[in-house]
Amino acid sequence: MAKVLVTGATGFIAGHVILQLLEAGHEVRGTARSASSAAKLNATLSKYAGKPVAIELVAANLERDDGWAEAVAGMDFVQHVASPFPSGVPKNPDELIRPATDGALRVLKASRAAGVKRVVMTSSMAAIAYGWGENRPPVLTEEHWSNPDNLKDNTAYTRSKTIAERAAWDYINGEGKGLELAVINPAAVLGPVMSGDLSASLELLTMPLSGKIPAVPRIGFGIVDVRDVATAQVAAMTVPGAAGERFLVSQPFMWFSDVADVLREAFPAYAKKLPKGTMPDVMLKIVAAFNPTLKQVIPELGRQRQVSNEKAKRVLGWKPRTAKQAIVDGAQSLIDAGVV
Repeated sequence: MAKVLVTGATGFIAGHVILQLLEAGHEVRGTARSASSAAKLNATLSKYAGKPVAIELVAANLERDDGWAEAVAGMDFVQHVASPFPSGVPKNPDELIRPATDGALRVLKASRAAGVKRVVMTSSMAAIAYGWGENRPPVLTEEHWSNPDNLKDNTAYTRSKTIAERAAWDYINGEGKGLELAVINPAAVLGPVMSGDLSASLELLTMPLSGKIPAVPRIGFGIVDVRDVATAQVAAMTVPGAAGERFLVSQPFMWFSDVADVLREAFPAYAKKLPKGTMPDVMLKIVAAFNPTLKQVIPELGRQRQVSNEKAKRVLGWKPRTAKQAIVDGAQSLIDAGVV
């Protein structure tokens, strides 16, 4: 089997990628801001997997060169999962754009210098479905690109994903020729957590379950289970036809009201906390002024961003769980972890 580096190893998606790689027989090394995170990470992975897990962790930061040469040394493949994902809106968009872009280039350059065969990069549906305004195609595919210059239909986060992925492909098609790249573009990632250290995407579940949203905002999103994102990441590493390609991984668009209904049916004990009725757009904008998380969903008001997952199914053999299962399993794990 292969030797694989997973960047951002302590993250939500990365944990599932690591376990699937180990299950497939690969040897795994991870990166984190501090190598001292290894004991906690291995304990978390072991508890979730139900058996001992011990991977090496190398200290490497997206914003610095130190550590990356050591991290990629001797690796056959790299799973570049690390990227900043804020819980709020940064004062300066460059706080997200620079580490996402510079970090991707650091990983790619170090990988090429070390003789890595292929890098699989976790991007986002955000690099495909944003900046279109009302002119977006009814169904978006991997052929489409977001326009980061349309600030009314973007956040700092969605812009960072587009700019970072563009920079990665520019490098691969120029100075980095010879290094293979495949990109996974997930929608909103839900599904089971391994601990109470949560990804910002899971606020789509924690906020309604905690009674922090009194009524349902007129927003929606595609949903994908974190386990299925990991499956796509691992497949894109070795499937020959994945090199040079990007893959949307998402189930069909769901309105937030539908998500609330799924939670209400599956968790009747939380019914009183779940939002009821529709929140007027103007109210969401007022509430968002005091809630950094909600501020990020303003571009979603009334907009459907429908994407196709046909390519991932065809090329990667991807067989995703339903959005309902991702919601229910994610919520149950948050309850079990004592988060809500």
